[in-house]
Amino acid sequence: MLRAFSAIEQKPTTTARTRLLITRRVCRHLCTLLQSIRAERRALRRQAACLRGGLPFTKTAIERLEQLAAEHRADHLATGRHVLTMYGVLLLRDPAGDAGALSFDELCDLLNVNTVEREQARRDGATSFRDVAFIHALEDSASRRGEDCKGGPLFEAYRAAMMEFIRTAPAEQLPDPFAPGGPLYGCPVQVLNPDGSVTVKRPDLTVHDSNGARVVKR
Repeated sequence: MLRAFSAIEQKPTTTARTRLLITRRVCRHLCTLLQSIRAERRALRRQAACLRGGLPFTKTAIERLEQLAAEHRADHLATGRHVLTMYGVLLLRDPAGDAGALSFDELCDLLNVNTVEREQARRDGATSFRDVAFIHALEDSASRRGEDCKGGPLFEAYRAAMMEFIRTAPAEQLPDPFAPGGPLYGCPVQVLNPDGSVTVKRPDLTVHDSNGARVVKR
């Protein structure tokens, strides 16, 4: 399946919308694969936990199950993570300019964003593909209204790329991800005050009206 989708993506006649749809489909497949492997590992660990009541007689069986859980489909897990991360890097860089070729509403249609959150995101200044899919995490919001869980296949790809960058980049080279232009710019930040209280700081909001544009501190 992945090879077939890759061949379609590389065709010169493939549109930006089709490429993004294919990317989303591939990332969803990868997320499902990774989730299934993790679920199978958790099942093995649960089996090991059930044997703890029989210690010390079950020690060998517990160690065997825990070892199986740690090694279960390790190659598939590593490959899936790597490919998902690479898709996340491509989404962040967008070398072909696919996201920029689509309007805000076209992006929201592609990501299955519900009407209410779409309009709120528009008012908040979310215009880019990264804003909608990662910063505001609105992907598939039309099918999970009322749920607290945020995510989606493209969100997971973005997050995988960010985690890999944070893990591998030297500390002195890590920029502030919450600064303007950063991948997390627009996300609320919790600030720990000296007295132990926590303050939520939101990014400045640019408001446009008949008097022009002004920045509102929040």
